[in-house]
Amino acid sequence: MIGDTISKLEGKLRESTSVNPETRAELLELLGRLKGEISELSRSNAEQAKTIAGHTEFSTREAIREGKNPETLKRSIEELSASVEGFESSHPTLVEVVNRIATTLSNLGI
Repeated sequence: MIGDTISKLEGKLRESTSVNPETRAELLELLGRLKGEISELSRSNAEQAKTIAGHTEFSTREAIREGKNPETLKRSIEELSASVEGFESSHPTLVEVVNRIATTLSNLGI
């Protein structure tokens, strides 16, 4: 189910015309890595995995939509980053991937 959410997000990203090809490729690679990390997390903490996937979906949708609202995008990225707090020691790769996604999405809002 969580993997489906990320797969749908990957599809929306592929169709987006508001993201340059290099950034799109980077985000697709990061979403692929996130899918693996979320899958691992969902075995031990399904609710947190859903939360992270949901924040990723919302943030990405905000970043790639036409007529972005900078405040909404900023808030969604902050919530995405906050969703992995506390996982630094137990899931360092997950935290790294989410932080890279947040940074890349933030750069789209500029």
